[in-house]
Amino acid sequence: MKPLEGVTVLDLTRVLAGPFAGMMLADLGANVIKVENPKGGDDAREFTPFQNGHSAYFMSLNRSKRGITLNLKSDEGKEIFKELAKKADVVLENFKPGTMTRLGLGYDVLKEINPKLIYAASSGFGQYGPYSSRPAYDLIVQGMGGLMSITGFDKEHPLKVGSSMADVFAGIFTVIGILSALYARKKTKRGQMVDVAMLDCLVATLENAVARYTTSGKSPVPIGNDHPSICPFATIPTKNGFINIAAGNNVLWGRLCNVIGMDKYIEDPRFDTNANRIGNWQELKKLLTEHMTRKTTEQLLEELMAVSVPCGPINTIEQVVNDPQIKAREMIVEVKDPMGDILKVPGLPIKLSDTPGVIKCPAPELGQHNDEIYNRWLHIKKSHLKKLKAEGVI
Repeated sequence: MKPLEGVTVLDLTRVLAGPFAGMMLADLGANVIKVENPKGGDDAREFTPFQNGHSAYFMSLNRSKRGITLNLKSDEGKEIFKELAKKADVVLENFKPGTMTRLGLGYDVLKEINPKLIYAASSGFGQYGPYSSRPAYDLIVQGMGGLMSITGFDKEHPLKVGSSMADVFAGIFTVIGILSALYARKKTKRGQMVDVAMLDCLVATLENAVARYTTSGKSPVPIGNDHPSICPFATIPTKNGFINIAAGNNVLWGRLCNVIGMDKYIEDPRFDTNANRIGNWQELKKLLTEHMTRKTTEQLLEELMAVSVPCGPINTIEQVVNDPQIKAREMIVEVKDPMGDILKVPGLPIKLSDTPGVIKCPAPELGQHNDEIYNRWLHIKKSHLKKLKAEGVI
């Protein structure tokens, strides 16, 4: 048994945040049916890179789902969707707020059809508020959410995070919202709406940056890979590259000094407490660099790990994909593309001991499961399906 076995999700989402949420639900056992426009489907089907003529971007975000096509702008398409919604547990969409209402398929309509339905809407700015109707992409939200103002090495060069974190966090929080609503439904016997905004999610992840501003009155600025409250907690050059170190207390500070030959500085009044190390960080950073560049990254990793000082390399994506810990945790998995070739993608990070998730199948081709869903689930005759296809309804 899978943890979400028996839960049916109608996934209307496209591109990243919504498909990521649907994929996690599918990997955890939900029956996720991706609903796409017959004319082209999810925009991400056209995103690079391609493998055998199919978007690896799309395939990496839509595995474990089944796929159908449906024109929600057509009258018959709307009626078909309502029939699907009667049988579903969750409707998941990431249109601009108001889109589903204008189609006559908003939460107020669907909850009358199915009172137990959970309607999850993931958008840039949420279903209400002065920015609600604005379009949003990850770059826009990373800037508006403050993340770019604290990322990088100086405030003159605002920098986005290397992956689409606003989208990814929106997907994660949408899953949390859906699971919470499913749990609440067991008690209330009613569904509800889950409203998740990318901007809200990013603000929720700012952690101590907000606390630093509200206590000091000063907006935090980028400080590179250093830490504003813990020292030494930074990226330091080595003889042949770089290493990350995190010596968050005096015991670890002493061990670090012993390894790199800075024993005489352990009790130095400039560095003997975390507060003093923070206050004299630029001076300390020069000393650390001077001593740590005498050894290679590999030497330092071995010696520091031997005395349990938190440290690590700065891996390339190639190194991550081939890392033994990543492999042991099955965090790089293989799925087949439509031509049968292997595509490697990130795995499911949630490990359950009794009801583990599993990747069920590759991402569906456009409309791949039309016959299965419409004929078997809604009992629409195959002759009528051909008519619907000719009319552009499916």
